[in-house]
Amino acid sequence: MSIYIGLGANLPHPEFGPPIRTLRRALSSLNDRGVRLVRRSPWYRTAPVPASDQPWYVNAVAQVATGLGPDALLATLHGVEDLFGRVRSVRDAPRLIDLDLLDYNSAHKIFNNIGLSIIPHVRLQDRAFVLLPLRDVAPNWHHPLTGASIDALIAALPPGQMAERLP
Repeated sequence: MSIYIGLGANLPHPEFGPPIRTLRRALSSLNDRGVRLVRRSPWYRTAPVPASDQPWYVNAVAQVATGLGPDALLATLHGVEDLFGRVRSVRDAPRLIDLDLLDYNSAHKIFNNIGLSIIPHVRLQDRAFVLLPLRDVAPNWHHPLTGASIDALIAALPPGQMAERLP
């Protein structure tokens, strides 16, 4: 099974503190809900996309295993975001937590019953903060729709996206 989720945050959580601690707690919460961590990329410090004056993000990608189908997994991710206080306001707003379903066994699916979402994630090929950590956990990954390799997608990224691996 090849299920990948994106993890991100750029605001400190009132209970859990800095974004890395919040995201670690979110992984634990997912585990409690039947979403087991297989492997996680290193953490990355990344500039907001699109560029803005908001705080930089902490991002990672996790490969997970679960008996949940894609609909139930996406609902679980949204449920954990809600539990952690995520408020959906405007697109690209700062956030306490962001959990994205990036790829589910190379499937293509459009979810309309829980809000418009698409797998593979519709903008993953345009984001260094997704592709760099995804390459860490899945160096041979190919985009399910285009067939492009992860290295080709990284080479084609728009300029100016800053991302640095954290120690």
